[in-house]
Amino acid sequence: MTELQKLLNSINYDIRVKQDARFMDQKCTPDVVCIIADCIINLRESEPNKEFIVQDIWDSLYFIKNVKAIFNKPSATNPTTKSEYDKFIQQPLRLLAYAGVLNMKKIGRKNYYNIANLSVLEYISLKDRNAYNFLYHYFVKVLSDSGLLKFFESYKAKYEDGSLTEADFESLKSRFIKFIIGNTAINKEVEIKRIYPKLLNLYASENDLPGSVRGKISKSQFYYTDLMYNRKNWRDISKNKTISRKEAINESEQNIVEGTAFNAYLVQKAISLIKKIYTESEIKDQWSNGDATQVHHIFPKSKFPQLAHYLENLIKLTATQHYTKAHPNNKTDAINTDYQLVCLLAKIDNIEKSINNNELYYRKESFIYCINTGLNKELNFDLTFRQIKTELAMIYNDN
Repeated sequence: MTELQKLLNSINYDIRVKQDARFMDQKCTPDVVCIIADCIINLRESEPNKEFIVQDIWDSLYFIKNVKAIFNKPSATNPTTKSEYDKFIQQPLRLLAYAGVLNMKKIGRKNYYNIANLSVLEYISLKDRNAYNFLYHYFVKVLSDSGLLKFFESYKAKYEDGSLTEADFESLKSRFIKFIIGNTAINKEVEIKRIYPKLLNLYASENDLPGSVRGKISKSQFYYTDLMYNRKNWRDISKNKTISRKEAINESEQNIVEGTAFNAYLVQKAISLIKKIYTESEIKDQWSNGDATQVHHIFPKSKFPQLAHYLENLIKLTATQHYTKAHPNNKTDAINTDYQLVCLLAKIDNIEKSINNNELYYRKESFIYCINTGLNKELNFDLTFRQIKTELAMIYNDN
């Protein structure tokens, strides 16, 4: 059982008991929850137990630099943007506190937070898809504990048997609004109508259902990328029309546009995490003596920018391994294919070990996607780690 599953199973999220509607809010989209989680990690990296408030994140250079770059917003220091940024930070913090990822206490008019579950927070912070996965399973648990899940499941069943109508959509919305008004301090429909679509659309995206657009049932199934707060700028997945939507999402965990500030942010975030996870070289060979100071892209960033941010494509090495073996003769634009295989095999072992330890850093499917992209192959996502090794040995032997 993963840390995320343990967390969700350990808490009763029943809204009728908590009487708190802030389990979800308007700004709590996967991309926003992801960046706020990352800002918390950055803010409290050296002091994980120390409390913080909204203003601490607001004032951090990491937040100012990256939110402006990623979301194409005015500077967070601009007074006219204060109200928007307050919601942008506060709403995900309240959600994470409700979920048990953070602790929260109120002193006067301020909420004070500290990290309650670092491993789940790190998982959420890695990429939008992780935040999406967390939000979906968390929402389902909230709905289940609150006695509401059966109504969403009925909506799903009606769509699947072809009987879903606009009236069914309105009925589900009306039931949710009445439930929140009856069990929380919120007493105005207009606020709930801003929250409800975020919840329904995430459930719809995961289950291939119509969602809510401008208060009406969407004309088609709701897409993962349509959930994003920043969807106008970089949301679109370049999808091969011959593969299913879920396969496309599986492959495209984050949209990459080469040369953008967003791309640079993702790559640097991944490199920093690899440096944090491993204190020594991931390859134990005759060149592994010395400090492991280098993070190497197994499939080079220049040729495969779409893989540059994948943890599964990054490996920690010593300077000797990096500049004399991975890149022959210190030519960083060249790759030693023999040592590339060594890197891949070592990475397989570390990914398997990490997954077996129930850590949340890697996905086997993401590693296979990196291989398929970097080597132009079509390995099945269901392969075992042993089978992946066998396939790689055959591929490099043929070369």
